[in-house]
Amino acid sequence: MTRAPIYLTTPIYYVNDKPHVGHAYTSLATDMTARFKRLDGHEVHFLTGTDEHGQKVEKAARDAGEDPQAFTDRVSTSFRELARVMGFSNDDFIRTTEDRHKRACTALWERLVAKGEIYLGHYEGWYAVRDEAFYGPDELTERDGVKYAPSGAPVEWVREPSYFFRLGAWGERLLSFYEANPDFIAPPSRRNEVLSFVKSGLQDLSISRTSFTWGVKVPGDPAHVMYVWLDALTNYITALGYPDEGAPLWHFWPADVHFVGKDILRFHAIYWPAFLMAADLPPPKRVFAHGWWTIEGQKMSKSLGNAIDPVALIEEFGLDPLRYFLLREVPFGNDGDFARAALIARLNGELADQLGNLAQRTLTLMQRNCDAVLPEPGAPGDAEAALVAAGQGLVAQVRSLIDEQKFDQAIAAIFALVREANGYVTQTQPWALKKTDPARGVAVLRHLHDALRLAATLLQPVMPETMAKLLYQLGVPAEARAIAALAVPLPGGLPLPAPAPLFAKIQAG
Repeated sequence: MTRAPIYLTTPIYYVNDKPHVGHAYTSLATDMTARFKRLDGHEVHFLTGTDEHGQKVEKAARDAGEDPQAFTDRVSTSFRELARVMGFSNDDFIRTTEDRHKRACTALWERLVAKGEIYLGHYEGWYAVRDEAFYGPDELTERDGVKYAPSGAPVEWVREPSYFFRLGAWGERLLSFYEANPDFIAPPSRRNEVLSFVKSGLQDLSISRTSFTWGVKVPGDPAHVMYVWLDALTNYITALGYPDEGAPLWHFWPADVHFVGKDILRFHAIYWPAFLMAADLPPPKRVFAHGWWTIEGQKMSKSLGNAIDPVALIEEFGLDPLRYFLLREVPFGNDGDFARAALIARLNGELADQLGNLAQRTLTLMQRNCDAVLPEPGAPGDAEAALVAAGQGLVAQVRSLIDEQKFDQAIAAIFALVREANGYVTQTQPWALKKTDPARGVAVLRHLHDALRLAATLLQPVMPETMAKLLYQLGVPAEARAIAALAVPLPGGLPLPAPAPLFAKIQAG
């Protein structure tokens, strides 16, 4: 059965700095979801990319002594490389300096003009270059004579000619949309923030700049470049072929989930749906704003110099243990602390001791006691009750949790099965049954094999490389590794390759 198409996006990452583990985290959540949906029979389009226009990029390029295009060409490559080394399965990588994107931005602007949603005026207000955003006076704090935005960025008073989007007219329509679509913003705490902001009253939004030139030119008025957020958000429809709504990929719109950091929720949950509805385009189905990682209790920042390079972590711990830790350690949506000791504890305890040891013991015994072939399925008895219960409904449970972006709970549910299987090994002692009841011993090993197959299949989106190795050692053919294939027991007689350890323990220190 072919399920509904799924469109998943990361934010496009700003190229004024090199990628760190926070960037990897957002894309990892998107990748895990995309991989699961593909395993579950969906047609998936997974988009990531880089945001390359705006005043910050122009300044960063100038500071580096480079032309902005050369600068963005260089830095965007590091984000593409991050996607490669993290094993992300994105279908497209978009750059906002591409011609296809400029065409889409121009078309959306012209449609908004035709709808009467854009007008020319002057803007003055408190502007944060670092955030590419204006803030109201009530949002600012002051220290030592300098005013700061809620993000901590300094602001300055700016006055310049500007085109405006009639955002102020969209407040009630947005509130009606949120009410009709209660799952549009997640988690619920973030939804409450957005509702409060919109209810406080929206002002028309400045959507062009004349104080710098690095951006998409406003059609008919090249002295203006588009506000970087109007430009950036449009990427999600650019990649599907907009403005050609008959393009081969357009059936993926609206997006199922935009994964974003909590610092850019306002742009995605207020500006973006307003732009789209004003252009008679459907808004996305869901915007999920996750939390931030701290490093050993400190906020990760460029100024502190404590941003962790994910490539260095992969070299030290391995890719799949890192993927596992980031998805398992904290509920997605909450802030979390990155501590090496916690990563090592999960790698050694859950991955090596629980899952790795279970696979090694089971498959080694099957080599010895089953002539290295898979036995026929057997009916479960009383001893298997807890193991069977842990597996029953697990696929539906994991599917539901992933749809709710509760990735840590989905992984915990799979590892509940692993724990039951380890308990079942201790209870049945299949190594002893070789002498006392060899037929029973073989049946026990088949039940363990079935549990390992279920766990490994569901963990493929989390640890793709390692679970591919485990499924190979379990003798599961490539065509039987999708979720739907779990409904059919593997036939007896499949050859079982010699097992090899899946995880290497790390010495703390």
